[in-house]
Amino acid sequence: NSDFGRPVFAILNPELTMTLPDYQTSCGCTDIMMHTMERYFVQGGSMEITDEIAEGLLRTVIRNARILGNDSQNYEARAEVMWAGSLSHNGLTGCGSGGGDWACHKLEHEIGGMFDVAHGAGLAAIWGSWARYVYRDCLPRFYQFALRVWNVADVNVYSRAEGNRKGLTEEEIALEGIRRTEDFFREIHMPTNLRELGIHPTEEQLTEMAHKCALGVGGFIGSAKKLGEEDFLAIYRASM
Repeated sequence: NSDFGRPVFAILNPELTMTLPDYQTSCGCTDIMMHTMERYFVQGGSMEITDEIAEGLLRTVIRNARILGNDSQNYEARAEVMWAGSLSHNGLTGCGSGGGDWACHKLEHEIGGMFDVAHGAGLAAIWGSWARYVYRDCLPRFYQFALRVWNVADVNVYSRAEGNRKGLTEEEIALEGIRRTEDFFREIHMPTNLRELGIHPTEEQLTEMAHKCALGVGGFIGSAKKLGEEDFLAIYRASM
């Protein structure tokens, strides 16, 4: 995903995607989301218009992935997903965000290098563990993501101790957004851990992947939270 691999001109024909198996369609929808989410969960500066574009894109992919789950030949839904894919991969949804996080992609690349798994499915399998590992260091972004992408603001939680209903805290809203993302992945038949992905790495393999992650990024990667080899290993273990 760089300027060297982006065409100067392209014609997007959604009909060419209609022969894709449902699984690969879901993998594609997941990867489209992830390329925007990698740019979204960052520390420091972001731009309001870029956030709005990113959040609108995510909502659009979620809505149309659900449509395609019931009607794989729906031209309008495939057109929306294809256009979202172009916008998500051309850097538009990261303008002003400092480049993005990209830890999930690095974690998945090592999984895909060791095991025969689809890229989108691998991303879905690792994302929840990564999100729970880093969200406290990037709470405002996870909070905003939950509010704007998943409409968690309307959720209330029952408090047995107080005997009444109360609004969710910022952290609870952030965690609810993570949970809803994982629920959506399951809804479109994507895995949310390595077991559901169909692989069972040994501790030795997890250690090897974590080491290669660190080597591949010069020691550390991440914007939501700077991660090193020990962090990579902890996330892999949590995803089992």
